[in-house]
Amino acid sequence: MNKILTKNTQDISKEDATLNALKKGIWIYFFLLIFEGALRKWFLPFLSAPLLIVRDPVAMWLIYMAWKHHIVKANIYVLALSFISLFAICTALVFGHGNLMVAFFGARILIIHFPIMFIIGKVFNLEDVIKMGRVLLIIAIPMTVLIALQFYSPQSAWVNRGIGGDMEGAGFSGAMGYFRPPGTFSFTTGNVLFFSFVACFVFYFWVAKVQINRLLLIGATVGVFASISLSISRTLLYSIVLTFVFTLISVANKPKYLVRMLVFMVLGVLMFAILSQTPLFQTGMDAFTTRLEVASESEGSVSDSIMNRIFGGMLTAISNSNHLPFFGYGLGMGTNTGAALLTGERGFLVAEGEWLRLVGEMGFVIGLIVLLIRVIFCADIFISSYNNIKKGNLLPWLLLSVGLLTILQGQWAQPTVLGFSTLIGGLILASSKKEPLPPENETLTTELK
Repeated sequence: MNKILTKNTQDISKEDATLNALKKGIWIYFFLLIFEGALRKWFLPFLSAPLLIVRDPVAMWLIYMAWKHHIVKANIYVLALSFISLFAICTALVFGHGNLMVAFFGARILIIHFPIMFIIGKVFNLEDVIKMGRVLLIIAIPMTVLIALQFYSPQSAWVNRGIGGDMEGAGFSGAMGYFRPPGTFSFTTGNVLFFSFVACFVFYFWVAKVQINRLLLIGATVGVFASISLSISRTLLYSIVLTFVFTLISVANKPKYLVRMLVFMVLGVLMFAILSQTPLFQTGMDAFTTRLEVASESEGSVSDSIMNRIFGGMLTAISNSNHLPFFGYGLGMGTNTGAALLTGERGFLVAEGEWLRLVGEMGFVIGLIVLLIRVIFCADIFISSYNNIKKGNLLPWLLLSVGLLTILQGQWAQPTVLGFSTLIGGLILASSKKEPLPPENETLTTELK
């Protein structure tokens, strides 16, 4: 009996050590996602090119450890996309661009990063996801200060330096002479995804009964409101509004959260009223409203813009695929890095939109299969997240408000978007689990019984 007890204890300790190591690896993946751009712009600009894939070794280590210790079993999504990627490498070499490095760079998206979602979903539990949410709220406050400095500083300022220390600046065209700030990221897209991500947890902590420092929550909430104007990004506004709608849906399904939601709405209105009286916020709002007006003139109304962003790329991928080669132009050709390896210049050789890029790289049939798998996966997590509302768990549903479109049609060719899609998808899976991983003592008791 003692030998059996000792063996079980050793096995449990070994499993716990592996799980803890994997959790640390996920946290490293998270911090590299948030600060990769800062390394490439400010601290290690001479390594800006290799740092583009700085998360890849971490992802490969996570996959190796999870496979070695049987933490995660390969599922139909991972197996299907891995097989398709390997097949697409062959077609790219035989029928496409013929560059092995470009094909490998394109394949890493589905072979290396996509499986990380399921590792996060298995290793993390609800408590881990909430802990990451608290860290995001802490980061959001100085990030707001940073984008304010970038907004009001010239592009030649240190805070606005571009990749590799580019003195022309990392800001993107905005309005009224102001540029859209990137925060710690390489491009403004990262900043938009970051605050969209933070908004999910801000809404969650206001509505759900979870312990959180109120001053921290208020500071992060102010940061989210301020980021809308300072980012000069319609996408961020749409994303936060969508999270608000998802919150209303969750409250409608669980009326017990109604009072907390009403308190949050009242406080939100008060915060907005106070912020609107500050010169810093007023200038940002002026630039933001100007941006909306200019965009409306060129792209139509807000509803037209939203519909085009959601469905435009999907329809274009189908309608513009007649001229494509059967096996496409080759995996990886649609990425900026792939373009640089093939032509010496970064750009969109296939398409900027994700759906058209996949169809253009792999051909209509194979590309459509990949898209269909992503659609089915999104439908899967949608149903799971919605069912969790009935159990009183709102977090996966609120994370889905950002993750759904990011996973479905986010530009995975862009490393930052890929990183956020991977992380958010994994956190949705982790927070949707029926029960968290049991503690050591509970596992031991179960095994002895």
